[in-house]
Amino acid sequence: MNAKKLTIAQAATVGVTLFSMFFGAGNLILPPLLGLKAGTDVIPAVAGFLVTGIGLPILGVISVALAGTVRNLADRVHPVYGRIFVAAVYLAIGPCLAIPRTSSTSFEMLVPLLPADMPIEIARLVFSALFFSVAFLLALRPGRLTKLLGHVTGPALILLIIAVTGAAILNPEASVLAAQAPYDKAPALQGFLTGYQTMDLLASLTFGIVIATNIRALGVTEPGSVAREISRAGAVAGAIIGVIYIGFAFTGMQLSSVIPEATNGAFVLTESATRHFGSAGVAIAAAIFLLACLNVCIGLISCCGTYFAEEFPRTDYRAWALGFAVFSCVVSNFGLDTILAFSVPLLNALYPVSICLVIMGLLHRLCDRVPGLWTWVIGVVTVVSVSVSLRDALAPKFWIPFDAQPFAAESMGWVLPAVLAAVVGVVLGLARRQPGERAAA
Repeated sequence: MNAKKLTIAQAATVGVTLFSMFFGAGNLILPPLLGLKAGTDVIPAVAGFLVTGIGLPILGVISVALAGTVRNLADRVHPVYGRIFVAAVYLAIGPCLAIPRTSSTSFEMLVPLLPADMPIEIARLVFSALFFSVAFLLALRPGRLTKLLGHVTGPALILLIIAVTGAAILNPEASVLAAQAPYDKAPALQGFLTGYQTMDLLASLTFGIVIATNIRALGVTEPGSVAREISRAGAVAGAIIGVIYIGFAFTGMQLSSVIPEATNGAFVLTESATRHFGSAGVAIAAAIFLLACLNVCIGLISCCGTYFAEEFPRTDYRAWALGFAVFSCVVSNFGLDTILAFSVPLLNALYPVSICLVIMGLLHRLCDRVPGLWTWVIGVVTVVSVSVSLRDALAPKFWIPFDAQPFAAESMGWVLPAVLAAVVGVVLGLARRQPGERAAA
C-alpha cells in the first residue's frame, strides 16, 4: 500500500492551486456588499457566509474525489438524473451566470475611469464584445497563458487585497450603521444564503477530480492518502479565502454609513480604493479585476466547452466555446445587478440538491448500503427546491404547499423533507432486503 505524503511545499502548492480555481468574480464582489449591508451585525453574517462560501465547497471537492467524478456521484440517484443535474451545474457556473458575471464585474470596476459623458450602455456593449472575443481566442489555447496568469494575477490580486483591506483597517470610518435588510433579521442565516451566490459549491463538484489528479501526479495514489491530501489542500485554500472574505467584509462594513445604498460589491471596492488611493488605486483595482475575471472566464469557457463536446461527440469544442462566449456576452449586457438578481432562484434550486449530494457522498459507504436511499432523498429535495425556485422566479406572491413547512420563510424549507425522505428511504430499503442481508447489515 502506498502511504506517501506530499511535502509541505507540495501541499501548499496544491492548496494555492485550489484557491486560484475558486477565487473569481463572485468571491470579489459578495463579501464587501455583505459587510456593508450587515453593518454592526457583520460577525454573525460573515460566519454564516463562511459555511457556504468555504466549508461546503471544500467538502464538495472531497466528496467528488471520493466518488471519482461528479457524474459518478449524481449517477447514484439515476444515470438520467446525473446527466441532467451535471449539465445544469455546468450551465450555471458557465454561460447562465458565472461567465457573464466575469465581464460585468470587470466593467463595473472600469466605470469610474470612463469619461463622464460616455453612455454606459454603449460602453458596456463594446467592452463585453472585446472581453469575450479575447476570452474565446485564449480559450482555444489556454495552456499558453496558464503560467503567466497564475504567476502575475494571483500575487497581484493578493497584494491589492492587502492594500485595500489594510487601508480600511488603519483608517476606519467614524461610524458603522445598523444592519440593513435582509441582515437585520437572522444575519447568520442570511450570510449562509448569500454564500450560495459564490457558486463555489457547484464549482467544487467539477474541481474535485482535477485536484485529485494533480495529487496522484505527485506520487500519492492510495485512495485514503489522496483524500487526506485533498483535505490539506482544502485547509490551505480555505484559510486564504477566509482571510480575504473577512477583510473584504470589514472593508464594506466601514463604508456602511458612506454609501448605504450600494447594490453590488464591485462599487463598494471601487469606492474604498478611491477614498484611500485616489484615481491610481481605482486604475490598479480595475486592472487586477480585469485580469482575474478574464482568467476565470477563459477557464470556464474551456471547462464547459470540453464537457459538452464530450457529452455530444459529434459536436465540436470550438463551436461550443464560441456559442458560450456569444451567449454570455449577451447576458452580461443586462448588468451586474440583474445577473445577481437572476442568480438567486437558480442557485436556490441547485444548492439544496448539491448540499445533499455532498453530504451523502461523504457518507457514501453508509448510503450505498440502503437501496433507494439516494433516489428518495435527492428526488424529494429536487422537487421541493425546484418548485419553490420556479415560484419565486415567476410568481413570488403565489402560495404553494411547501410554504407551510418549517424554515420555509428562511429559504430552508427543503431541510425537513430531506430528513423525512431519508427516514422513508431507510425503512423501505431495509424492508426490501432479504432477512440474511438485514442480519449482516
